[in-house]
Amino acid sequence: MSFLNANGMNSYDQPPGRKKVPFWGERVSTSHAFIAGKRCLVMDDEYLIALDIQLTLESAGATVVCLGDAGAALKLLRGGATFDCAILDIVLGGPGQNSLTVAAMLTEQGTPFVFLTGMRADNEHAKGFPDAPVLEKPCRAETLMEALRRALDDESTRRG
Repeated sequence: MSFLNANGMNSYDQPPGRKKVPFWGERVSTSHAFIAGKRCLVMDDEYLIALDIQLTLESAGATVVCLGDAGAALKLLRGGATFDCAILDIVLGGPGQNSLTVAAMLTEQGTPFVFLTGMRADNEHAKGFPDAPVLEKPCRAETLMEALRRALDDESTRRG
């Protein structure tokens, strides 16, 4: 499931010239320049949560692709799409639906990601990806941004 309307636009796009502000009621700090210009994948089947994350990242200068299911994300990744980082909900709408195959593909590509989940941070699914920070919902925007910064810093350290 993607969050595009019949016109191929996000139904929550703002009119030109209107500044996007995160719904969490927080202003994103100017210290978030690390994300400016980065291409980010956000996977969450809860529309409002995905929207909150998108607005937070975009207000810091990132380009964001939001998807609500693993199949769409895998199709993009297999089609050659690349991302600088990702935020993944672990459980996606329905029994057996999760983001673990996407997490595995991102790991193979060397793309850092953060799990943002309604499950406990020490759940079994997340343990398969020890380098990925795990945040529990609800989460403050500042906490999410700091986890993304650490994930990006850790990946650049591993690369050399």
